[in-house]
Amino acid sequence: MCRTVSDAVKVLDTIVGYDAFDATATRAASKYIPSGGYMQFLNKDGLRGKRIGVLNGFFQKSGETQLRVYNQHFTTMREHGAVVIENLDVATNLTALLADIGANEWIAILAEFKLYLNAYLADLWSSPVRSLADIIAFNNAHPVEERLEDFGQGNLIAAEKTQGIGSVERAAIQRLEELSANGLEKLMKEKQLDAIVTPDTSASSLLAIAGHPAIVVPAGYAEAGVPFGICFGGLHGYEPRLIEMAYAFEQATKVRKQPKCAPASEAAKTRFFP
Repeated sequence: MCRTVSDAVKVLDTIVGYDAFDATATRAASKYIPSGGYMQFLNKDGLRGKRIGVLNGFFQKSGETQLRVYNQHFTTMREHGAVVIENLDVATNLTALLADIGANEWIAILAEFKLYLNAYLADLWSSPVRSLADIIAFNNAHPVEERLEDFGQGNLIAAEKTQGIGSVERAAIQRLEELSANGLEKLMKEKQLDAIVTPDTSASSLLAIAGHPAIVVPAGYAEAGVPFGICFGGLHGYEPRLIEMAYAFEQATKVRKQPKCAPASEAAKTRFFP
């Protein structure tokens, strides 16, 4: 999370690359890193010639204010040379697709979270916790400081009960791969899209189940000044063109406003939690 697209790209350039401690994932991903890094794609004319798909079923759930702003943004994209293709269906029944994704995604998430968190904690030089079980025990021992009454730790407990990647988890992962291949990937290839656009993070699972990249840029402000964004999502290796589109959109719209600081007395009362 960064202030601007250029800030986010600087971070991306810093964190990408092969990591022996995460060899399987980073070896596969490293082949998509462009020579010279990602900063070269901060192109103010980056919308020109891009084919952008607007998926049905996502923007329709936005409020009246947001929907009006999004439609204005589609016009802006066209004015800057993009081909915006509306009314695209990623599935004949979007609700069923998202439900299928959610059910299988959760099975995979719980098992993988435990595996990789345990591997990370076990490798630390110094840490009071070495496993997910240790974290759960720590939280139980410090319920006030960890605000268990407010947040609980049901998801952590559910993950701790998993036993690695077994037949159920493998079936869920395979199903997610099928849903992506027959849904988003098929649509983008058939329509020759450089990106899909959706509101905020509403399509995050649709993209994440196959490890596809996305970037969310400020789009406007709703009632009471609450910000909302627009997401540019693509397929493996689409980061350069997503950066071009997101940066060009950001520079064309200049939506982001500097947050107003509350008086010191009010700021002191404000706390933020993940």
